[in-house]
Amino acid sequence: MKFSRIPVFLILGALITSFALQNNVKDPKLKKIFNGKDLAGWVAPEGNIWWTANKGILTAKSSPDQKGSILWTEESYKDFIIQADFKFGDGTIDSGIFLRTEKEQIQIGESGSLKRDMTCSPYIPGKGYPVEASNIKNLLKLDDWNTIKVKAVGSVYTIWLNGEQVLEFYSDTAIEEGPVGLQLHPGRDMTIDFKNILFAEL
Repeated sequence: MKFSRIPVFLILGALITSFALQNNVKDPKLKKIFNGKDLAGWVAPEGNIWWTANKGILTAKSSPDQKGSILWTEESYKDFIIQADFKFGDGTIDSGIFLRTEKEQIQIGESGSLKRDMTCSPYIPGKGYPVEASNIKNLLKLDDWNTIKVKAVGSVYTIWLNGEQVLEFYSDTAIEEGPVGLQLHPGRDMTIDFKNILFAEL
């Protein structure tokens, strides 16, 4: 029986093509969920004095009583990606992104319990911070805009800061569906700005 020899360049070409196809599977295009003018598409807290929209920027500012608040999306989601630019303002910044519930959060800024920055790390009530995001000290810009990207697929959260993946975490307390929220932590005198808030369902 004769076996035909396949030229090496054809094998290499096939492998390269296969690799390219596998890596060409991209996430859906992200779309704006903040229009830059008002809070359309979001559920503002009753008597809202914390969240304002102006010239493309969403600002969260503590009230005199430092009550804190959460700005939720109107819609609920299962698997999704949310991406946003954020910039620290005045005070002690303690914010975050809630994933489907108040009990699953990705921190932005300083942890009240640890008294240090825990940006991009998950916070879960009763568990604290079960894991810490990597390389944040080198990536985080304290006086400029940063970009956070959160991908939630089932119980797995993958986080990027300024284009670098800093965390992948499996949460055994994740829920299946819910809205996404931005936090202004109570007991803080602070401001934080967000812009270019983008979203995609998976």
